[in-house]
Amino acid sequence: MNDWSNDVFLSYAADDAAWTERLAEELVAHGLKPFFAEWSIEPSDVIVHLLDSALLASVNGIAVISQASVRSARAMDEYAALATASAERGLRFIPVLLGHVAVPPFAANRVWRDFSDVTDKEFAEKAAELAAVVAGGPAQAGAAATRDNLTAAHRSPPRPVTPPDRPAFVVCYASADAEYGTTLAGQLREAGLPVWSIGDLRPGDAHFWTIRQQLRNALAVVVVMTPQSQDSDDITRMILEGQVHGRPFVPVRLDGQVNYHLATAWHIDARDGALLDAAALDLLRRLHEDVTGGRPPRLPEPRRHGTPPAMRMTPSAGLERLRAHLTEGEYEHADLLTTRIVMESASRLTEGWLSARHAAAVPRELLDGINALWARHSHGRQGFRRQLALTPAGGPRGPRFPELGAALGWRDSAEAAVPRLYRDFARRAGPGRRTGFYPTLRDPGHENASDWYDRWSSTVLALHARLREWGD
Repeated sequence: MNDWSNDVFLSYAADDAAWTERLAEELVAHGLKPFFAEWSIEPSDVIVHLLDSALLASVNGIAVISQASVRSARAMDEYAALATASAERGLRFIPVLLGHVAVPPFAANRVWRDFSDVTDKEFAEKAAELAAVVAGGPAQAGAAATRDNLTAAHRSPPRPVTPPDRPAFVVCYASADAEYGTTLAGQLREAGLPVWSIGDLRPGDAHFWTIRQQLRNALAVVVVMTPQSQDSDDITRMILEGQVHGRPFVPVRLDGQVNYHLATAWHIDARDGALLDAAALDLLRRLHEDVTGGRPPRLPEPRRHGTPPAMRMTPSAGLERLRAHLTEGEYEHADLLTTRIVMESASRLTEGWLSARHAAAVPRELLDGINALWARHSHGRQGFRRQLALTPAGGPRGPRFPELGAALGWRDSAEAAVPRLYRDFARRAGPGRRTGFYPTLRDPGHENASDWYDRWSSTVLALHARLREWGD
């Protein structure tokens, strides 16, 4: 009677049996018990029943994908069964490529290992890694396996984000606000304005790239502000993408408080549920003329007194969002969020800048948390402590702002100018992310203000004075 228990089910075509046996022998050498049909099926067995039972008993499956396997009915049946088991009961499905074969769609969504043209050393390294994964222990990826990871994780070639045929007002709204958002987009179209929203995505569009394309080139970003949009990671990313590229914003306050990321922006009050009035539509027409004519956008200044409170974000929620942006390599988004977390902690989110008195109110433990995330996700190249290590010596009050900026890569020298627009400024970080460049504490929301540089320099110098207390 067969013992159907095994550590891993090996699926392969008959033409690949010799190669698969070599892999099975390596797995056995690492203490595993693979189900390999050439060893496990006896003359009296009903093959279909045995294969079904062995597969059901497996929590791991390796599918050898080759030119032979894609022509083999049995191998394709086993591939389908492994894919189903992976989806339905969490079987770990590991594609193994052999002979420069195209990766089938389901396998392409799994991290695979390519054994095509590997050396004996690379074969042994990859087999040892597979054995460690199957055994549930830590696995060390060698250089060849790391190349596989990069190819598997970045299947799409780089795609430049080109301007759309016609830049538009991009209307952003959460799913819960779709009725108002789509009606608002329709109103702007009826007013003769070019409009784009999620509703304009077409079958077959690469939605991620299409949204990014529209936001980077938007005439303005119209955000429907509600508690639901505040809580939406997708809307937050849209806002940050537009801010990174210096797009004008026209927030529409439909419900609740002002969006956390738009606290310093003028907004339209639509809490009565009404669409835009004639004055607001005229403002958008003028904005259209300004942007298409290459002139600075004319938007009303936010009220400095009696400004409605912005939605608050707890420090823990802010740090969690910061971690998510850094994990995905969204350094510019993480930079803008860091500035807002710091401002929020000092109750200066609406004002958008700090003095020494305000910086003294920023909790040390919050600065520690921000620094730890930046350092962890940049291999120590970024973060407040890294900036302190690069800071030149100064007088009792620390370095002058131009010397500090030159040390952190914000300008070429103390005498050189700083790019006025955030998107141009952030490009200075470069592909290698200049050491110490982030966090910058810049806020693109103030770029059109005449005193933007004074606000920024005051904030940086005040917070760095607070940071130097770490050494006291």
